[in-house]
Amino acid sequence: MDSKVCRIGEGEHREITLVFAPGSAGPEPLVFELAGPGASLDLACLYLCDGDDRLDFDVRVRHLCSGCTSRQLFKGVCRGRSKMNFNGLIYVAPDSQKTKAYQECHTLLLSPEALAQASPQLEIYADDVECSHGATVGSLSEEELFYMRSRGIPEAEARRLQIISFISPVLSRLEEDRQREILDLL
Repeated sequence: MDSKVCRIGEGEHREITLVFAPGSAGPEPLVFELAGPGASLDLACLYLCDGDDRLDFDVRVRHLCSGCTSRQLFKGVCRGRSKMNFNGLIYVAPDSQKTKAYQECHTLLLSPEALAQASPQLEIYADDVECSHGATVGSLSEEELFYMRSRGIPEAEARRLQIISFISPVLSRLEEDRQREILDLL
């Protein structure tokens, strides 16, 4: 079925941050199994798509026992004619009570030809859980750009600042040198 599965055992915590810069190849399917009581996963991903990039995410997080927690946050930017596709699933097995699982995917489109699609999904077979999913696709705020420009910030810098603000929840998880590398790509 799945070639690579990351199993997280009892009481184990994994914090994973992924970065996909322009020109990056899409990842293999990302499959995580929370397989022991108290296991937790904190997964974040930053993606920057440009030109003709195509980035496809297939993410599966399986809660297989009680008391596990997962959080997924995917944030990125698409410009040019790039395309991003997100398919995510949170699966909660029967008797996996007290599960807490959250999945988010948010994308900024910076050109009219860019495209982003997101399909977050929940498959829940237990009844004492806290689970949610959400996705947004949007563009920069013209009101915020106007406000910043009326304060003397040039348009290009105002756009860049909005992008940085948007990606900062994932960007802040990276080491300072890696943050600078990403900021140079904006």
